[in-house]
Amino acid sequence: MYRAEVTGNPDSSFKVKSGDYEFVIDIKSKGISPPDTLLASLAGCLGVYIRKYSEGSGLTLSNFSITAEAEFCQDKPMGFKKINVCVDLKGAQLDERRKKALLEFIKNCPIHNTLKMNPAVDIKII
Repeated sequence: MYRAEVTGNPDSSFKVKSGDYEFVIDIKSKGISPPDTLLASLAGCLGVYIRKYSEGSGLTLSNFSITAEAEFCQDKPMGFKKINVCVDLKGAQLDERRKKALLEFIKNCPIHNTLKMNPAVDIKII
């Protein structure tokens, strides 16, 4: 099971703990913002799947970058209407068949699948 615990600090920041790792979320530039955290999770997950594809196919795709961008929609409820992701393979030459196969493979990362499924979120106050 995956778990993240977020603890509010007296300022505007929050400490996030997941397993043995910690980082800060903040909306006032002391840490990464919640929306940026979501985009980073998607880009990071896609990156893991690029590595998996690379290892499984024997391709060398070690030098790549992924940019995820989104803007909040103007209508309520507030949220991302569309997320744009750009994968830059930094000059790696793939034919169209390989590019298509890579794209289909990385679209199976769990974060992308979760966003596509629009999961139910149960929130309770104790």
